[in-house]
Amino acid sequence: MLLFTVAGCLACVAALSACNGGNQSGTATSAADTSATSSARTAAPSTAPAPSAPASVPAADATPATAALKQTLSDALNRLAAGTPRPATAQVREAVTGAGIPGAVLEISESRTPTGLEADAIEAAVLDGAECVIGQIRDGSVTVTVLPVLASGKCFVGAPA
Repeated sequence: MLLFTVAGCLACVAALSACNGGNQSGTATSAADTSATSSARTAAPSTAPAPSAPASVPAADATPATAALKQTLSDALNRLAAGTPRPATAQVREAVTGAGIPGAVLEISESRTPTGLEADAIEAAVLDGAECVIGQIRDGSVTVTVLPVLASGKCFVGAPA
């Protein structure tokens, strides 16, 4: 049983290592090295900086089409947030598609949790080639950024295929 637990832990460490790009030194790391490093991290707090979130694409680097899409999404969400600081999923969909963004390239988060509570924020993402234009409304404030498309070809983790 202990062998399965250790093997499971090593698999998790390997999977997490793959998520953040693996080791940063460019040298190969064996499972034993990973296990020893993991044990050392458990014993003492790490002084290494935490991995940062992916940087958004600056507006200057975005294609003109992506920059226009970002502005369209921002305008639509700002108009909606001005009248409804905590909109429902359907309201976001209506506002964004009403601004001319096709529903086929749109992903919207749920405005309610599975237990029926109101979500703190709602997000809308528009798939634009290799980029996602993602807008968020939180308490009437709108933030829009451009990020790379996920390996799944979607903008949201867990979005239906």
